[in-house]
Amino acid sequence: MRGLVAYLAGPGRRNEHRNQHVVAGSEDIEFRFDDIDLDRAQTRLLGRMLECDRRNSDVVVTGGHVWHCSLSLSKVDGVLGDDQWRRIAHRFVKQMGFDDAGGTKAPCQWAAIRHGLSGETGEGNDHIHIAVNLVRSDGTKAWVYRDYVRAQNACRSLEREFGLEQVGCDRTRAATRGWKPGEREAEARRRAKARFEQDNPNARWSALPVEERKRLLSQQLDGSQPRHRLALKVRTAAIQANSEAQFVRNLRRQHVIVRPRYAHGRTDVVTGYSVAERPRYGESPIWYGGGSLARDLALPRLRQYWVDSPRAAREAVEEWRAFSRGRAAAHPNATRATLTPGVVSERIAELNRRLHSLPVDNREAWASVAREASGMMSAWSRTVESVPGPIAKAARDLSRSAQTYDRPRQYVPAARSCMMDAALLITAAACDDDGHMLQAVLMRQMWKTVFEVRRTMQARDDAYLARITRECQERELTAVAKSLPEIPEQVDRALRRQAMQTQAVEQPAARPQANVFADIKPERFGTPQPATARRQQPPMPDRSVGR
Repeated sequence: MRGLVAYLAGPGRRNEHRNQHVVAGSEDIEFRFDDIDLDRAQTRLLGRMLECDRRNSDVVVTGGHVWHCSLSLSKVDGVLGDDQWRRIAHRFVKQMGFDDAGGTKAPCQWAAIRHGLSGETGEGNDHIHIAVNLVRSDGTKAWVYRDYVRAQNACRSLEREFGLEQVGCDRTRAATRGWKPGEREAEARRRAKARFEQDNPNARWSALPVEERKRLLSQQLDGSQPRHRLALKVRTAAIQANSEAQFVRNLRRQHVIVRPRYAHGRTDVVTGYSVAERPRYGESPIWYGGGSLARDLALPRLRQYWVDSPRAAREAVEEWRAFSRGRAAAHPNATRATLTPGVVSERIAELNRRLHSLPVDNREAWASVAREASGMMSAWSRTVESVPGPIAKAARDLSRSAQTYDRPRQYVPAARSCMMDAALLITAAACDDDGHMLQAVLMRQMWKTVFEVRRTMQARDDAYLARITRECQERELTAVAKSLPEIPEQVDRALRRQAMQTQAVEQPAARPQANVFADIKPERFGTPQPATARRQQPPMPDRSVGR
């Protein structure tokens, strides 16, 4: 407890903590530290007071007696005053059961500490930290069973009570995987140590001064989180695959290493996978499970969109085994034929028109649309961005709408088909002479797709996801669109001719253009909404942002 309090009331790792003070606490702590700045002496006293109940009772709590969490606001909520945070902290502690429960229990000692905004530079979100001693004043232990679920429920209740932005994950049953700042530093630390030992075989890393180790570590820090980079690569491999074996072959091109997880006692049944970045200097890799990167990247969910047959399963296992053992691909890489820009653009445009009849309350169908659009943007980013940039950020923001708690039972096959064609096309042709014009053509249609997802979130009152998607469109996509050329009228006419010629020569049995969207129909996705309840036609982006 003393170490936690020393960090919360201290300067922080990068001197980002400001005006450290206690905003709320148990009765004696709030009385003692009200309106007092936490200097070193006061910090030590606060740690002793929080620790005294456990020390006096000599009770041992399995897993530790310190309970810590942070309550953070969205940026749209701004900065609250200490009085508001005091009320929020007391309400949270009461709903978590750490108070005296109306006089029926002994209370826990706790404190809510505020030390400025979050972030490495102190320009992030307003927040507080709550530290609780789980040993009550009478020596009994606080009940922390399912504390994560109860904390989330308490936060959703506080959002409604205090008029804050409602994340709504209790209603939408969707949320993204979190990440820890230490993951980025752990990756850099392993690389720095491996490179130092590679360049200096007779020296020891542990013998270096602390400041020198920090300097070498800072040289290896990447600008993005490791799990974000890996999710971008895995999502790219998934959107371009029509089978599990193809997915494994695509992972080879993304310069990652893969470790399949087999069923217990079996070597012919793969139940999951882990991925890691390729070591640069021989350092040990940091592995991430597919489901820990994002819920929709777990192998059981990916398999929902692929053909399931004994032959496909056998080929997939052979590919997993070959990849994990560093061997060549077990089967030929039969890729899907790349279509022309005009055909791909027209099919995405038709998808956007059909999305108007998709009910806004069909969360699974809309999650699949967001998933496929995010996959297409991931492939786009991997093709044209040497390091993750605005396109990668847009793909990550859009994927938030695809992270459902439960495995989806419905999806939009037309969206997957269109976005797969677009991902394959942009991977094959984005770096050609006409690559910038191709990106402008696809951006025009993807803008409308993202707009449809955004308006759907607004229509069903998912305020958080609607804000994330709106900011993605206004910042990242607008910046990308401004960097692309305008589409001349003659190019527009040429694209329409491509689409019409392809539609005329395609055989109905092979690729029926009229039936591409046949899966989006009332008996699969529910009855269409009345005209008054449908969303408005999305406005065209102006020419200043790439049309």
